[in-house]
Amino acid sequence: MRLPRDLSGADLVKRLERLGYVATRQTGSHIRLSTQAYGEHHVTIPNHDPLRIGTLGAILASIGTHHGLSREELLHRLFD
Repeated sequence: MRLPRDLSGADLVKRLERLGYVATRQTGSHIRLSTQAYGEHHVTIPNHDPLRIGTLGAILASIGTHHGLSREELLHRLFD
C-alpha cells in the first residue's frame, strides 16, 4: 500500500486516535500526540495540508517501530 499523497496533519491526528494517541499540546502549527500503549511514546505532527511525503513516512516509521508493526500493517490499520 502506498502512502497517501493528500493527507493533512489534522486527518492523521484523527487516524492515530485509533492506536490510542491523544493530543497533549499544540505549539503553533505542530500538534504533539502521546500514548501509553506499549510504553510511553510521543510524536509531533505538523498541522499542514498536505503533509510532505517524507515527513509522513518518518512519522509512520516511528509509530510502527514503537508498536512493533511493519509499514504495511500500520497502513492497513490507519487507512482501511
